[in-house]
Amino acid sequence: MIKPTMLKATTLALTVSVTNMAIAADTIKVGVLHSLSGTMAISETTLKDTMLMLIEEQNKKGGLLGKQLEPVVVDPASNWPLFAEKARELVEKEGVDAMFGCWTSVSRKSVLPVIEELNSVLFYPVQYEGEESSKNVFYTGAAPNQQAIPAVEYLMDQGVERWVLAGTDYVYPRTTNKILESYLKDAGVAEADIMINYTPFGHSDWQSIVADIKKFGAAGKKTAVVSTINGDANVPFYKELGSQGVSAEDIPVIAFSVGEEELSGMDTAPLVGHLAAWNYFMSVDSEENDAFIQKWHDYIGNEDRVTNDPMEAHYVGFNMWVEAVEKAGTTDPEAVQDAIIGVSVPNLTGGLSTMMPNHHISKPVLIGEIQDDGQFEVVSQTTGLVVGDAWSDFLPGSKDLIADWRKPLACGNYNVVTAKCSGQNL
Repeated sequence: MIKPTMLKATTLALTVSVTNMAIAADTIKVGVLHSLSGTMAISETTLKDTMLMLIEEQNKKGGLLGKQLEPVVVDPASNWPLFAEKARELVEKEGVDAMFGCWTSVSRKSVLPVIEELNSVLFYPVQYEGEESSKNVFYTGAAPNQQAIPAVEYLMDQGVERWVLAGTDYVYPRTTNKILESYLKDAGVAEADIMINYTPFGHSDWQSIVADIKKFGAAGKKTAVVSTINGDANVPFYKELGSQGVSAEDIPVIAFSVGEEELSGMDTAPLVGHLAAWNYFMSVDSEENDAFIQKWHDYIGNEDRVTNDPMEAHYVGFNMWVEAVEKAGTTDPEAVQDAIIGVSVPNLTGGLSTMMPNHHISKPVLIGEIQDDGQFEVVSQTTGLVVGDAWSDFLPGSKDLIADWRKPLACGNYNVVTAKCSGQNL
């Protein structure tokens, strides 16, 4: 016979299980896939907090489709294979309806086959190297033509003739620098005037590399560093520049992965005058940005906390997802994929960003100069919004490719010369 206490315990367990299932059915789960530890935590932890703020704000508005949103946060710990495991866990175990996350391209590449297999969706909020378009990914960060190319064009206008392409050793810097090298050579820059250097994640000893940069810049031509250095390696890199007296007047650095969040942990005095290329700066003067900053400070409880470009990309991507779900009347990934193309939402610079058929968005391009307070003064901005290119015009294998996920084409790499689609990704 079953003892009364055992029967009560079994009944209680079943009741709790049924209750939990009922609660789960009444919520829409949103996966948050950002490193909260390891080398990328310096950049990604804030993006986790941003997503929690956006979800909380949406719930205060009544949720979505009559349900509350439930965030499910995981920590891939800057471990690239673990990103794939955590993505699978979010979809198969937690039942999330969408994921927002990743920073590095190697983490996104790790997640990509999982979300394509499980037909989920990922909103990716960080600049990347292009050369990819998946029906399951929405790229709300900058493509190379929305950041890297305009940055080099700006430096050319400032008279730069010699180029140091310095990056962390993984897919984003290597592919971006391949595009930039081709672009520079097409513009008449000699191979001898291009120096390329890669370092591991978390690299800390920059003494010899900065010395090499100084030597390279002493050839009598104006020299600049185009930096795709990622994560916490930026702290010792900029510190060494200051230690060796490399000023922005001598050899300016324009960075693609250093924003307000990274600067908040640095001594900015020796960095003044160096540059960054983004699609948003906290210093942008607009009503939308003022409101966003106020909400962020209220949520985080600290008026000293900064905002940055990937935060804005999450803001735009999240609002696009909400509008697409409302438009489709469901969170079903395929319905969302169809509904989201053409959706326009406010960005924080005061305009409207639109999700294009190639799953990239339209964005303004801004060049900012570092100030001693860790903010950026905008020194250049496009007059309108730039549509992100999935495939580079400067690589022979890519210039004939387009991405268009509208039916009936529904192809991520359609060759306009051969009129053939070769699948989602090359």
